[in-house]
Amino acid sequence: MPVLSPNSASASPMTIKDGLLSAATWLASPNYNVRPKDLSIDAIVVHNISYPPNEFGACDTNGTHYVKALFTNQLDWDAHPYFQTIKGAEVSAHLFIEHDGAITQFVNFNERAWHAGRSSYLGRPECNDYSIGIELEGSDFVSFTSAQYEQLAEVIAAIYKAIPKHVAHLTGHSDIAPGRKTDPGNFFEWARLRQLVANATKNDAPSHK
Repeated sequence: MPVLSPNSASASPMTIKDGLLSAATWLASPNYNVRPKDLSIDAIVVHNISYPPNEFGACDTNGTHYVKALFTNQLDWDAHPYFQTIKGAEVSAHLFIEHDGAITQFVNFNERAWHAGRSSYLGRPECNDYSIGIELEGSDFVSFTSAQYEQLAEVIAAIYKAIPKHVAHLTGHSDIAPGRKTDPGNFFEWARLRQLVANATKNDAPSHK
């Protein structure tokens, strides 16, 4: 299993140690498994998510964000009609960044989160095997917040510091599952993110391929 080293002497205030992001609240998801042995983590996949669709910050009767409930298999399928269409889904991401910039980590970066589904990137199938999945609270129809861009850039900078020899690609869910997925959508500003990452790393930002 590929292992992320601790992040040290980073220009970013965020650090990664033993696969955990210092700035994130840990909420363990059961939806993960071991990455293939000796396979490098070399891609970051950006998604958007909202449950119910286009409703942000929605919570269950216990005050748990619906996205967090979904990723921890605690979602009440009867709480909203839409949830019946995804009933039984077992999914996760490594990180979830809310509108206000709050970050929750569900899966250790060293483990394989279930965020990509059927996917292929640059001719390589099974993107979950070699990627880190980051979900932004949002949809294809609204702009993302400045807090989300800033936090996402700092997260990416921390990942680059932790595994600089491996992570080379930054892409979207729609790029690895074209025709099946559309996120993060046309409102996502890739150039803005690349500039923020460049500022955070003091190096050239990765290309969106």
